[in-house]
Amino acid sequence: MEKLQAFLAGERLDDVAIYIDDGLLGDDHSLGDAGTAVDTGIVLVVPGEAGRNAFQQATGIGAMEFAKEAMDRDGEIEAALDGGVCPADGDGAEHTIEFVLSFAEAQNEEVGGLYEEGDVIHAYAHCSCGVNFSQKWLAGSRERPTHTDD
Repeated sequence: MEKLQAFLAGERLDDVAIYIDDGLLGDDHSLGDAGTAVDTGIVLVVPGEAGRNAFQQATGIGAMEFAKEAMDRDGEIEAALDGGVCPADGDGAEHTIEFVLSFAEAQNEEVGGLYEEGDVIHAYAHCSCGVNFSQKWLAGSRERPTHTDD
């Protein structure tokens, strides 16, 4: 099973998924070999600590710092992690999702709520307008991506 699909199904709980828009990567990046090429950028699925470090190197922001800030605002993030809809969309500004950070959390019946039902995907996005936002859902419960690893 493809890395990204396995991650979204909750089968790679120790990994981190990172989406980076082509606009941030530039034309001469070589990340296509390391991740899943999508229409607007690259999605990488990497082991946890290496993924958090890669996120910081790519964005200049600490992964957990970014997640903590983004969790204060709900928005819509694509099931394949390759974009979304900024909650500030409609304000007349340009809205492009520049990067997404995602991790999965194992089912935890003691916590209750969504976590009681199964593994949970947490996704955090940054829009070109400066807004950070988040969304979470049950692993495997949203539409599976159609992208493939090359």
